[in-house]
Amino acid sequence: MRNSKGGIYRRFIKRPMDFILSLIAIIVLSPIFLVVAILVRTKLGSPVLFKQKRPGFNEEIFMMYKFRTMTDERDENGNLHTDSIRLTKFGKLLRSTSLDELPELFNIFKGDMSIIGPRPLLVQYLPLYNDYQKRRHEVRPGLSGLSQISGRNAISWEDKFNLDVEYVDNVSFIGDWKIILMTIKKVFVREGINSETASTMEPFKGTKKERMEL
Repeated sequence: MRNSKGGIYRRFIKRPMDFILSLIAIIVLSPIFLVVAILVRTKLGSPVLFKQKRPGFNEEIFMMYKFRTMTDERDENGNLHTDSIRLTKFGKLLRSTSLDELPELFNIFKGDMSIIGPRPLLVQYLPLYNDYQKRRHEVRPGLSGLSQISGRNAISWEDKFNLDVEYVDNVSFIGDWKIILMTIKKVFVREGINSETASTMEPFKGTKKERMEL
């Protein structure tokens, strides 16, 4: 059962806080935006931004923005190479420092996302979620979240979704600021960027067994 204080924060404070903090961050970090954009254009080509549709609050689809981290390198048949080939050292650096995610501040400013919440995943995953996992869409997706400070790409999909729903059930002002501070620490330490078996997180293929709720 959610406490009343958490409900007040979620309904009346969280969105205005996101708006103000994202605006301040965009202004303060604008020189970094410019430098990264120039480097991406020089090293990876255009477009500088990677755009992709993602499901947000109540599964409504929005366009998410990130800095590009991969090349368009293709094989002799014109098919894109695997992520491990297309992800360059520079792209890995952008991901390990989370600089590739800076454009998501504009998604937060617009109201598509929140500073803290479950990460927005691929649209094609929507039919694969069980009812429990779908609850991650009861709040706006976040730039960072409970699963990011608990392992990011180094934990299983099931653990990630469990943490997402745990966040949904316990949204609070103090909780969000704890995650913000832990996220800053994780970025500097560069923990949990990749899974154990791939340069990026393995695709979600669905959970074979429905999670049993008590």
